Amino acid sequence: MSLYLKHRPKSFKEILGNEEVIQSVQNMVKEPDDCPHSFLFHGPRGCGKTTVARILGKELGIKGQDLREMDSADFRGIDAVRDIRQQAHYKPLEGSRRMWILDEAHQLTNAAQSALLKMLEDTPEHVYFALCTTDPQKLLGTVKDRCSGFQMQPLDDGDMKKLLIGTCKKEGEKPSKKVLLRILKDSDGHPRQALQTLDQVLRVDPERRMEAAKQSQETENQSIELCRALVQNNPWGKVRRILKGLKKQDEESIRRHVLGYARAVLLNGDNPRAGAVLEEFIEPFYSSGFPGLVFACYCIVKS
Repeated sequence: MSLYLKHRPKSFKEILGNEEVIQSVQNMVKEPDDCPHSFLFHGPRGCGKTTVARILGKELGIKGQDLREMDSADFRGIDAVRDIRQQAHYKPLEGSRRMWILDEAHQLTNAAQSALLKMLEDTPEHVYFALCTTDPQKLLGTVKDRCSGFQMQPLDDGDMKKLLIGTCKKEGEKPSKKVLLRILKDSDGHPRQALQTLDQVLRVDPERRMEAAKQSQETENQSIELCRALVQNNPWGKVRRILKGLKKQDEESIRRHVLGYARAVLLNGDNPRAGAVLEEFIEPFYSSGFPGLVFACYCIVKS
């Protein structure tokens, strides 16, 4: 089992960072009868949105089959929401409440969101919803208005150090400080990415751990090379060759690296090309994947 899943927080006390969000949610579940029935957790990928939703359900006493988790990327149509609406009227199987967690909720079609809105407006007393998304702008305004919204943020360096050191202690491992600092720097505050890299590092011999930790740095270097090519208005042929080298990498990691570089360029002076890069890369590539990345680069080159 991967470290991210093995050491996933099981209670609010175990969660690092996002203190204000956690405190607010805890205060709400203290009085279940007055607790909102619809929550919206949004923020960057791998920052604990679904984890908080699961713990919320647990705190409300929801367990077993009464806690349902659906990936809206796979079940995004109106039929899926109609099925939820039908099941919501049934009594819970193992307790007094039921909850649906909708991951990647922005993937729901407009028709599905409109159908969900009716449920949010008239939710049965025993039913709760938690919508999790990296892209809340794609949700209907009326859907967002019906939810208690919470924005999850990346962790600061202090919390990231606690996460990495604490996980290593649980695993009985002692990577060097240099290796941990490399992981911390490259993960950019995203706990899931940090634990995924740590997982890879701990699977190799101690003398090879820095090499394993630097693999994500190679992706960052290629991403910066891509951004430089775009900002410097290099021809499509060069941009295309760089993209081929990034084909098997995570598009969101590439996007974050490019955004960081373009932002730094803009902060050092007026640069329309860097502005164009920011504009094309501001939206995630979760839906479009690598083709979306290629198309964004093509639009910048041809602009």
